[in-house]
Amino acid sequence: MLTAHDLLLLVLDDETGRITPGVSEPDKAMAGAVLVDLAARGLVDVTDKGRLVMLSAEPPTEPVLRRGLAVVEEFDGRKPEAALGRLAKGLREQLAGELVDGGILRREEHKVMGLFRTNRLPANNNSYESEMRSRLSLVLSGERQPDARTGPLIALLHAMDAVTKVLVVGDKKTAKRRAKEIAQGDWAATAVRKAVQAMQAAVIASVVVASTAASS
Repeated sequence: MLTAHDLLLLVLDDETGRITPGVSEPDKAMAGAVLVDLAARGLVDVTDKGRLVMLSAEPPTEPVLRRGLAVVEEFDGRKPEAALGRLAKGLREQLAGELVDGGILRREEHKVMGLFRTNRLPANNNSYESEMRSRLSLVLSGERQPDARTGPLIALLHAMDAVTKVLVVGDKKTAKRRAKEIAQGDWAATAVRKAVQAMQAAVIASVVVASTAASS
């Protein structure tokens, strides 16, 4: 399972199979998660000037990461946000298909007004997701330290302003403060930390643009 898979599970409502209301820019956040995973594998880095750079052309085994690496090669030397749109294209469907194949989600087809067909992705087996949510809650409560899996997820959720929208927490104010600390922390290796910070900035910028467009 990749960070992008985890993020999709978190932003999907288990019952309705739709993106949780109020969650901004989930597709670009998932694209950012792909870049974080590539950095964690030592395949991609973000320079001190905030530019993407490929470290290896060796294709990873996972289809999502193979496609992601090909996109990075195309955007090599540019800022991460330049690649997010291309990375996000078709990504949700690819991730969902793999989660359906793995039995974690199921695909349901519905008709709106008897005419338009829509797909929903409710939970089929939520044992993996429940364990993940439990780990995230422990990190947000301070009972557990962030790691290479929970840290990027919390940082990306923080960038989307979605921590308390998709996670059940005892104290929302405390959880938001803790998420901000984790997003700014030094819990990860340098390459991963730089990738997380770059993705966080890119997602925040996308959320601001989307919010401005919606209000205008």
